[in-house]
Amino acid sequence: MYRYFEVLFNSEEMYKYFPHTDADLRAMFSKVGIHSLDDLYAEVPEAIRFRGDYQLPSEMSEVEVRQLFEQLGTQNKMLTCFAGAGVYDHYMPAVIPQLLQRSEFLTSYTPYQAEISQGTLPYIFEFQSMMAELTGMDISNASMYDGSTATAEAMMMAVAAGKKQNTMLVSETVDSKTVAVVKTYAHFKGIDIKMIPAEDGVTKLSALNSELSTVEGVAGVLVQQPNRYGIVEDFSGFAEAIHAQKALFIMNSVIADLAVLKTPGEWGADIAVGDAQSLGIPMQWGGPYVGYMCCTEKLIRKMPGRIVGKTVDNRGQRAFVLTLQAREQHIRRQKATSNICSNQSLMALFVTMYCSLMGKQGIKEAAELSYAGAHYLCDELLKTGRFKLTFEKPFFNEFMVKYDGDTDALYHRFIDAGILGGIKMGEGILFAITEKRTKEEIDNLVKIAAL
Repeated sequence: MYRYFEVLFNSEEMYKYFPHTDADLRAMFSKVGIHSLDDLYAEVPEAIRFRGDYQLPSEMSEVEVRQLFEQLGTQNKMLTCFAGAGVYDHYMPAVIPQLLQRSEFLTSYTPYQAEISQGTLPYIFEFQSMMAELTGMDISNASMYDGSTATAEAMMMAVAAGKKQNTMLVSETVDSKTVAVVKTYAHFKGIDIKMIPAEDGVTKLSALNSELSTVEGVAGVLVQQPNRYGIVEDFSGFAEAIHAQKALFIMNSVIADLAVLKTPGEWGADIAVGDAQSLGIPMQWGGPYVGYMCCTEKLIRKMPGRIVGKTVDNRGQRAFVLTLQAREQHIRRQKATSNICSNQSLMALFVTMYCSLMGKQGIKEAAELSYAGAHYLCDELLKTGRFKLTFEKPFFNEFMVKYDGDTDALYHRFIDAGILGGIKMGEGILFAITEKRTKEEIDNLVKIAAL
């Protein structure tokens, strides 16, 4: 920004699309009591200032700009994706981006204005309803940034509900990326994190009971379903053990999988969180995604973010409102349940459209196809004699295997063949399958792996 103004201020040629003239800049300088832009940065050490020229091309026509970006785009290598670990290559109905790019959706932000809110609040309400149904929980908020930060917010929610309890137990089978975010939040909130040791790739009830009996002040327990290895864990008895210590049971899940798996509500969880990217949002180099958070009704006033409620106006007509808002815009910041300052509304609309278009049966079929494809791939890899399951446990659409050979060399063979062949995790490879992967693609991967 500094370089932009410097060039503008010193330029003799003023382009009509630049917002500030020489006179504008001089008036602003006079108003704030400075003589040049350098005065604004007087406290910035010279050692860290950038004095070179930006590596930017000269002016181009529209045609030239389009050609430039097309050339840059050819540098991307599009790979057939067999990777997951929290982000999955799911089918996206073609109508979604067309609807999503309508200006009333694409440019809307926080629905404060009444005339705008009655267009945005209804679909956020539908998003909440869909998330609550998929998780089997009572209440959903109006979306979070992503799954990792939603999980960290759930931790703080548990601590707030537990009052004097200030420790979180986190299973070692939770995704390491999520754990890293949780630990970052915990560090700055003064919350203690204790890990529950995993055994054979899962969280054992005996290990949980051991931690609950020895660790004081436990506010909540965090697990993941399916876990970081793709394993579908058995959480029988977890809710009872956790609640006996007056702690909260938090479950992070890939929400698309809940179309066929036992829901957090059925497991007795108090808070269900995770990422909704699996509901059709493209992988798109890491975002934007959208987190979900659901909970039991008794915790509704501890829930961060926005909640959209349905009511009637003075004429008896249906209306939607933001309700139960304990946000930093409305009360003292230190007493707010959350300092989330953006609504992720556009991605919530994406997920709402996806669920509406796919329907219950479509979402279930996509999950079943993913399950079937993963088990087919696993069986075929094992038949080569070069692979062995890392954990002999039930899995859904993701599984981890050990390769009898040079894993790095195998990985590069996949890349050379146009395949993103899973994710390397320690000495193993984590493969993921979605409904988009065909039998021909799977057979091709197996053929390369068998070389």
